[in-house]
Amino acid sequence: MLDLLSDILTNLSMRGTIYFRTSFTKPWGVAVPRYENVARFHFAHRGNCLIRVEGVDDPVDLAQGDLVIIPHGAPHALYCGHDPERTIMPLDTVLEVSGFTGTGVLVYGGEEPQSETQLICGHFSFEPYARHILMERLPPIIHLKNYGESAGRWMEATLRMIGEESGGQKMGGDLIALKMSETIFAQAVRTFIESSDAPEWGLGAFADRNLSRALDAFHKAPADSWTVETLAQVAGMSRTSFAVQFQKAMDMTPIDYVTKWRMEIAKKVLLSPGSSLTDAAESAGYASDSAFARTFKKEAGMSPAEFRKAILAESSAV
Repeated sequence: MLDLLSDILTNLSMRGTIYFRTSFTKPWGVAVPRYENVARFHFAHRGNCLIRVEGVDDPVDLAQGDLVIIPHGAPHALYCGHDPERTIMPLDTVLEVSGFTGTGVLVYGGEEPQSETQLICGHFSFEPYARHILMERLPPIIHLKNYGESAGRWMEATLRMIGEESGGQKMGGDLIALKMSETIFAQAVRTFIESSDAPEWGLGAFADRNLSRALDAFHKAPADSWTVETLAQVAGMSRTSFAVQFQKAMDMTPIDYVTKWRMEIAKKVLLSPGSSLTDAAESAGYASDSAFARTFKKEAGMSPAEFRKAILAESSAV
């Protein structure tokens, strides 16, 4: 049985990818384009740099040991701070000039080797049809300072190992690094939703002891006959207190949350080979195919059959 956060990330079909480890020397700058259905990450293994994210007023100072996650794949620039208007180049240009082949270390920049910045850069991809408010409501950038130390010795060791394995010469190193990176993402999201910043982004229920207990119980058995009353009982609260506190913490009703997640589960079933409308309905806790279809269309904007046809057509076109 998966816990709350694990269940969400698993259902979103998260997959980690490390796309390069860098050796940047001043002056340097890289503009990373927008990419849909991904969360970007950059870990400062050695040295430091600035990160400017589209839609965020001030650049972030990424110091050695810091981790940043850009949850929505927004365009952003990484740079040394020296004459950014002239030194920041598109990522494709940097790859071409550096001669980077996709393996090993991306070496780029000027003639100041003592100013080397080593970054581990990658992204986490998600299924384009998958949705959850946890991912949708994360801020444009999550900056975790001195992350290895603050997350504990095991995380510091993991980050060190990713730095050693990614782009290295040992067999299996890249696979080890990217699987570890998925652990990093889960830990980073957990750190954020447990922080004091989470309520500001409509994610307060995940850190609330009582509300999260109800969410965890629901995620372990989403097809059960959940009501506000039964969720409140699990939370150890009265129905009214639970409903009011949940609405305040999440800016949505408990049943809205239940319904949205059930439809995400149904999407995966609909795309499973040989599955039927009834299979999808039952996975989402509906005894009636017609009631399920009505709710699905309201949430997804199309019928279950239309959804399946659209996704399968999109997949075959790739």
